[in-house]
Amino acid sequence: MCEHPDLTFYHQDRKREYWQCQHCQLVQVPPQFHITTEQEKAEYDKHDNQDDDSGYRHFLSRCLNPILERVDSSQLGLDFGCGEGRVLSKMAQEAGVSVNNYDLYYADDQSVLAQQYDFITATEVIEHIYDAKGTFELFDRLLTANGQLALMTKRVIDKEAFSRWHYKNDPTHICFYSVATFEWLADSFNWEFKCIEKDVVLFLKYNLPE
Repeated sequence: MCEHPDLTFYHQDRKREYWQCQHCQLVQVPPQFHITTEQEKAEYDKHDNQDDDSGYRHFLSRCLNPILERVDSSQLGLDFGCGEGRVLSKMAQEAGVSVNNYDLYYADDQSVLAQQYDFITATEVIEHIYDAKGTFELFDRLLTANGQLALMTKRVIDKEAFSRWHYKNDPTHICFYSVATFEWLADSFNWEFKCIEKDVVLFLKYNLPE
């Protein structure tokens, strides 16, 4: 994330090691333990997230609704890592808000990344991306002034909880964020930051509205 050299061993299980940066507190899996892009895509293809799945819609709404409460129909959003079903953008459209889609595997339209957005959502995405620094720099470029970024990802608590955490067992999960990491990001990019739920956070590029 911060390219700081001070990494310390955090945990090891039967398949992987996990190291933590002592500067930004991000916990990462070293590259030698990453699966291939083909294996990663195969894991994602197992998902069957359909538009008519009420449970999946409820899951996405926990990230989308805090944004919808703060935007109107004149604003344009981006669902980053939208997945094959592109369901969140359909939900936003039903609420009268337009959202473009981008996904490395299912909607890799680079022209979508050549414009700016009033808000960005990324539900269960950032834990899959090793280049955390580049990803957040991209988010900063894509957001307009006062743009909002809603992220859903489960958070690191401490080493003891991490050792028992099912979330780390997904082979496509390679970056793990804590509140401290999000606070470091907010300071680095001059963003405001709020925890919305235990796995949802909201950033604003400058000042959060009251």
